[in-house]
Amino acid sequence: MSDKTKEITEILKEQEEKQKMRLEIIIEHLKKGVVFMDWKNAYIEKSVTIEEGTVIWPGVVLIGNTSIGKNCIIGHNTRVENSIIGNNVEIQNSVILESQVGDHTKVGPFAYLRPNSRIGEHAKVGDFVEVKNSTLGNHSKASHLTYIGDSDVGDHVNLGCGVVFVNYDGKNKHRSVVKDGAFVGCNTNLVSPVMVGEGAYIAAGTTVTTDIPDEALAVGRAKQKNIEGWVKKRGLLKK
Repeated sequence: MSDKTKEITEILKEQEEKQKMRLEIIIEHLKKGVVFMDWKNAYIEKSVTIEEGTVIWPGVVLIGNTSIGKNCIIGHNTRVENSIIGNNVEIQNSVILESQVGDHTKVGPFAYLRPNSRIGEHAKVGDFVEVKNSTLGNHSKASHLTYIGDSDVGDHVNLGCGVVFVNYDGKNKHRSVVKDGAFVGCNTNLVSPVMVGEGAYIAAGTTVTTDIPDEALAVGRAKQKNIEGWVKKRGLLKK
């Protein structure tokens, strides 16, 4: 047998051992009532715990000190590392690192929870939402295209599409607070550090640079001006 053949044989043997170990881990979870849509395409380390009734879809990667609660749906191509996931949580096509997700919360698709993020119960972290070193309270939602960085967002808060917590000034990171019941309109920039009061509203397109009192409306955008006949004078309709 040539050296090359021996090398290939050793590699195949090593892969068979890893496959056997993966199967043993899967069987242990099956015994506890976990459902696998395709066990051959689920990658779970021995340190991971999963409770009864949870469904694991293909392409899921669960590693490190991760725990998954009861009756969760872990959608395909989701990666969870060193994180705690509550009961009845649904995660779709997302990455969760060193974070916590409360009961009855939905994450994704294509969400990214970076380390030290804590998501409350009955909350929503929607598509293309990134959370970093922040909290999002109970019943709060960021449905899409939002960045929450170094901030504490209270309960029953709505973060509209395109909201950005501007936490970095080029040298230091700063932290902002959004209190319970606040409504943050689409395309809002919160230039940290700022505080949004309880029940306050922020108009769409606003850049917030100072604190907003409770139940106040903040509007910080240029006044619209319409120039009549401008298109026709420019000849833009004649193409």
